[in-house]
Amino acid sequence: MTATDQDKELPLVQHLIELRARLLRIVIFVTCIFFALLNYANDIYAIVAAPLQKLLPANSTMIATDVVSPFLTPMKLSLFVALFVSIPFILYQIWAFVAPGLYKHEKSTALPLLISSVLLFYIGMAFAYFVVFPLIFSYITHSGLKGVANMTDITKYLDFVLQMFFAFGFAFEIPVATILLIQAEIISARDLIKKRPYVIVGCFVVGMILTPPDVMSQISLSVPMWWLFEVGVYIGLFIEKRKKKVAE
Repeated sequence: MTATDQDKELPLVQHLIELRARLLRIVIFVTCIFFALLNYANDIYAIVAAPLQKLLPANSTMIATDVVSPFLTPMKLSLFVALFVSIPFILYQIWAFVAPGLYKHEKSTALPLLISSVLLFYIGMAFAYFVVFPLIFSYITHSGLKGVANMTDITKYLDFVLQMFFAFGFAFEIPVATILLIQAEIISARDLIKKRPYVIVGCFVVGMILTPPDVMSQISLSVPMWWLFEVGVYIGLFIEKRKKKVAE
C-alpha cells in the first residue's frame, strides 16, 4: 500500500473511530440514566398509569397476567424513559459528528430544526399524556359492556401507551419534515397547498394505522397531524418569500 492510499484511508478511519466513540458515549449515558431510574421504576409506572387509574371504577384495578410482569414491566418502562430523557444528548452527539462537514448556512438552518424536532417530539408526548389519554380512557371506561369488569393488564397497557407516545411524538415532527422538503426544493409550499385534500386523507389513514382501532384515538392523532402540516406549509411560504427577496 502506497503512502497516498494511506492518506486517503486515514480520514475514513478517523471518522469511524469518532463514530464509535460517540456511539459508546450514547450507550454509557443511556445506561447510566437507566440504572438511576431503576429505583423509581414503580413510581414512574404509577405516573404513566395515572390517566387510566383515575377513571377506573372503585373496585377495579390493573392486573398482571404474567408471573414476572410486575418486575419486568416497570423495568421496560424505565429503559424507554431513559431513551426519551437521553434524546437531547443523543442528538447532540449526532450533531457534533455531522456538523464539521456542513457549510455555515447549512449549520444555521439545521441546528434550529434539530432543536425544534426535539421540542416537538416532547410536546407530542405531552399532548398524548395530558389531552389524548384522558379522552380515550374516559370514552373506554364509560362505554364498556355491562357486567364486564374493567381490569387492564399492566404489560398491555404499557405497550399501548408507548405506541401512542411514539405515534404522537413522530406526528408532531410534521412541520419539520414539511419545512425540510420545502427548503430542499423537493416540493414547493404552493404545491403542498394544492395537494391538501390528499394530505388530509393521508393523515387519517396514518392515524388509523398508528393508533388502536377506536375512532377517538384516530381523530385525536389525525386532526393534530393535519394542523401541524398547515403550520409547516405556512412557515414554508414565509421561507420561500424570504428566499425570493434575497435573490432579488
